[in-house]
Amino acid sequence: MENWLVKRAKLDPKKVALILEHADFTFKELNSTVQLFASKLFTSGIRKNDPVALFSDNCFNGYVAILALQQLGTRIIMLDTELSSNSLNYQINDCKPKTILISDSAPTSEIFKVNWNKTMMSDILSLEKDVNYHCVTEFSNDQVATVLYTPSENNEDTGVMLTYGNYFFSAMGTFLNLGINNEDSWVLTMPFFNAPGFSVIMRSLIYGIGVHLIDDFNIDHINKVLINERATIISLTPPMLRELLNSLPRGKSYNSKFRCVFLGSGLVDNWTLLRCNMLGIPVLQSYGMTDTTSNISALNFDDAEVKSGSCGQPFFTEQVRITNINQDNIGCIEVKSPTVAIGYLNKRELYNARFTKDGFFQTGDMGYLDDDNFLYLKGRKNELIYSGDKIIYPEEIENVYRSVTGIIDICIVGIKSDKSDKQLPIAYLTMKDNAFLTSSNLKEFGQHNLADFQVPLEFRLIDKFPKTTAGKILRHRLMEIKYETI
Repeated sequence: MENWLVKRAKLDPKKVALILEHADFTFKELNSTVQLFASKLFTSGIRKNDPVALFSDNCFNGYVAILALQQLGTRIIMLDTELSSNSLNYQINDCKPKTILISDSAPTSEIFKVNWNKTMMSDILSLEKDVNYHCVTEFSNDQVATVLYTPSENNEDTGVMLTYGNYFFSAMGTFLNLGINNEDSWVLTMPFFNAPGFSVIMRSLIYGIGVHLIDDFNIDHINKVLINERATIISLTPPMLRELLNSLPRGKSYNSKFRCVFLGSGLVDNWTLLRCNMLGIPVLQSYGMTDTTSNISALNFDDAEVKSGSCGQPFFTEQVRITNINQDNIGCIEVKSPTVAIGYLNKRELYNARFTKDGFFQTGDMGYLDDDNFLYLKGRKNELIYSGDKIIYPEEIENVYRSVTGIIDICIVGIKSDKSDKQLPIAYLTMKDNAFLTSSNLKEFGQHNLADFQVPLEFRLIDKFPKTTAGKILRHRLMEIKYETI
């Protein structure tokens, strides 16, 4: 395919491509800015097929740097700006980039501890452009566009290699599901370095729509954009959505052009969905993962009300099936699709082990398809709790407890019983300062709203949950955290 940015600048030169707090850029203006930056990267010695690590917050220069590296045909390794130096060291030694390109506005205390060649963006900007620079003319479907790292329990993070073809087919699936039109613009609050955030950048080029770029998760700023601007779509995780709702000014609603919250990264509780319904905020739940280039299914507008709680039907580009169905008619979610990653960096055996003999990718998630082929997510396979002959799905319990006033967030994990081999559910939670909840209160609530075997044995109060930057709780790290039994 022809270079996406160059192509879009030809097709829609005057259309707004990027919307900042105090400035807008058309596709023509953005292309000119990107090509200048790319020529300076060329001057610094970066060439086609070079692996280049990018350490950037959601700033303008970071956005331009991503597109500029694409113009050079590099392999972009996206680094999480909130990682410790130990994790960054592991990822850098795994991917061995030519350099680490660092945004001047990013938090640099941890990345500067990494012993590797580093380049500040301000240093690149001070260079002269190279007259020998020419952008790549085409993107190949099987060309690796990005390496995005996903966390692992043994701290040996996995570099997921996603191609331009992966991103294109992912965008097509989302396009057909949402019915993207010329009036749409997407609010980008998710970090660049994860699949949902990076995918918005790619969709903008493919669809020809504008992106509202918001650095950091500034709740007040986001709500102002959604209320006062013509933004139509925003990608959020359930915790992010809850924070926005809690800060939405009384009596205010989002602008008349606003179409939906595109929700991913786990199940959303019923209370949050009810609040959105009362406020007239459409929520489309989706399902996907980094390994599948973000979304592989999502609710559409017609089905959002009648299939509440579902992640929608698999996109036109996806084949989804359920295998190894258990006693609750829940099974393993498997997918075959052109959106599945081309490989794991330096982990070929691990990658190959994720596939069945007939080519389906094993996601590691559990769920079911109803009679209308709508997908329902029940959680990660390795997070299920086996209590004797019963199976406990942690996110079901969390969904119920999130409606309790005073609870900020909650996570259910299983621990082995001293008296038998079965596992028992334990709750970790964070609470508001003025909440006066006791273990007795919470157990009584559970007994009225859950089956007896689902009620947590113990409630452990913690200060803060360990989370990924996409908002997912790292359950395997909870046992290491200090807690107070309430």
